[in-house]
Amino acid sequence: MSLEGNVLIGQSGGPTSVINGSLYSIITEAKKYGFIGDIYGAIHGIEGVLNKQLIDLRCESDEIIKGLTRTPGAALGGCRHKVQDSDLETIFKVFDSVNIKYFFYIGGNDSMDTADRLNKAAVEQGYELCVIGVPKTIDNDLPLTHHCPGFGSCAKYVATSVREAGIHTASMYTSEPVTILQTVGRNTGWLPGASALAKSGGDDAPHLIYFPENPFDMDKFLEEVERTYKRIGGAFIVVGEGLKSASGDYIQVQSDDVATDAFGHPMLGGVSEFLRNAIESNLKIKARNVKLDICQQAAMHFASRRDVNDAMAVGKAGVLAAVEGLSGFMVTLLAEEAQTGLAELARVANVEREVPREWINEEGNFVTTDFLDYARPLIQGEVKTHIENGLPVYVKLRKEFIEL
Repeated sequence: MSLEGNVLIGQSGGPTSVINGSLYSIITEAKKYGFIGDIYGAIHGIEGVLNKQLIDLRCESDEIIKGLTRTPGAALGGCRHKVQDSDLETIFKVFDSVNIKYFFYIGGNDSMDTADRLNKAAVEQGYELCVIGVPKTIDNDLPLTHHCPGFGSCAKYVATSVREAGIHTASMYTSEPVTILQTVGRNTGWLPGASALAKSGGDDAPHLIYFPENPFDMDKFLEEVERTYKRIGGAFIVVGEGLKSASGDYIQVQSDDVATDAFGHPMLGGVSEFLRNAIESNLKIKARNVKLDICQQAAMHFASRRDVNDAMAVGKAGVLAAVEGLSGFMVTLLAEEAQTGLAELARVANVEREVPREWINEEGNFVTTDFLDYARPLIQGEVKTHIENGLPVYVKLRKEFIEL
């Protein structure tokens, strides 16, 4: 039986270019049901609940809500807060004060942990609440889903960057022959692997790809770079930020208090410089490194239409599941566009899905056709952006806060 009450939506973790598509569809679908009253947004995810910063999303214009489907970043603001036992009392006091009966949390692995904890706490306290996790992550590492909203657009951007930068590098082989491009992804190589989509044949970039899933061997790496350099005059290399040694340690990491988030994840990002220095010191070959960093997460100007459609589909499916009385689930995506399923949050939270070993070649430095066949459909189609004075125009929520 459907619960009568209000909706609260939060966004968490690093934004994707399509995360607001899920927000849009949750809002628009929730408006269809008479037993749903107010629709609130938590500013900066669960931190917004703890800080009593909720906005009334029904006050936003239809134009702004629709514009979310083509706007990057997290419109409500994201966070990386790990819920503590001491937080639960405050969270449920806020929920009760504004009669929250439906909670939708848009995020990745850590966010699903938060959703799972709130679902279990609600059951233990006897508080009527439907909790649904709505997936997003460019890392594509959530389990039990064919793919994750956000990955397709980021993969499209990475592959495009590699194709264009690869042409540039090839034109400069006599003076700047080696380029190392670094993607995000922490412990998984879905984005480095996606760079292979750039290769249209022959000696086009990328030439070598290195995955966090495979133990990194410096001697083997230098040998493969040198061999490629001698064969074609240069090399375009793509690496995941979380490359690890055979002992399982990151080969380059910051682990001080400032560089470690609430979930204990260290800051990564220096691996491309580390490898550039290794190439120049050992092979005496000029190299440069490129870090796409947050640009790959925010590139709505060349997002995948398929990705936007999938992001909207998981938001809508989340509402449909909740109004049917389901709780403690994450919406999943199937192989077909905008087709969804459900997985228990407890089976998803804090679990990472790696690139299958059989989708990486025997040498461990490129992908197989199975990977390409998997990834290629996810980058299809373009998003029509609004352009003014030569630049894309995006929307912002008015953010009318409620009194608590």
